[in-house]
Amino acid sequence: MREGALSVRMIVAVLLVLPVLALSQAVQQARTLVVTGHSGELAVAEIGGRSYVEIEALTRFVNGSLSFNGNQIVLTLPGSAAPSPARQAAPTGFSKDFLKAAIEQMSVIREWRSTLLNAVQRGFPVTDDWITNFSSQAQSNLRLVSVAVTTDSDRSALQLLTNEFNNMKKLSGRFVDANRSRTYMPPDSLDNDPLDKKIVSCGHSLAAMAANNRFVDDGSCQ
Repeated sequence: MREGALSVRMIVAVLLVLPVLALSQAVQQARTLVVTGHSGELAVAEIGGRSYVEIEALTRFVNGSLSFNGNQIVLTLPGSAAPSPARQAAPTGFSKDFLKAAIEQMSVIREWRSTLLNAVQRGFPVTDDWITNFSSQAQSNLRLVSVAVTTDSDRSALQLLTNEFNNMKKLSGRFVDANRSRTYMPPDSLDNDPLDKKIVSCGHSLAAMAANNRFVDDGSCQ
């Protein structure tokens, strides 16, 4: 009888302890999440010693949005943007197509000046016809150069190439006008001509830039 009474008391004691343990565990799990800057709180579940919140509830709580990309879930917060690809560094130097077109233009200018110089030194009349041929070809090449502009160096060099073209037209026009008015131009007219020297200096500067693939404005083409 004593053993039976003891067993009954032990069973009763266990039954009394279990609700206390269950209540203690429930109190331990009743945790909440508070996010700074947002009113309210979220229920936190304790599973295996770790804390969890429902992702949909969290999204609504912070006024965010969810998106799905394959096996990824992307949470976007207000005021944040989706990650964008890293920007590539801006290309430096001259682009390949621009450099090719620019070299062609420089070749035409050199031939144009060489022909003009030869005509003046030999006393040949500088007519509008053959000057127009060079001018038209150089103008067409300059358009091709402008279309090929890609980098900042391309854009800067285009202005210098345009200056060289305009100076060459101006120099040639002087001799065409002299021929029209029957004004005598001595064979050494270009020997110390400031504009001709500027054209030559600019040509050398542009050639150096092309060789080094680097824009440097030394003032020769201004």
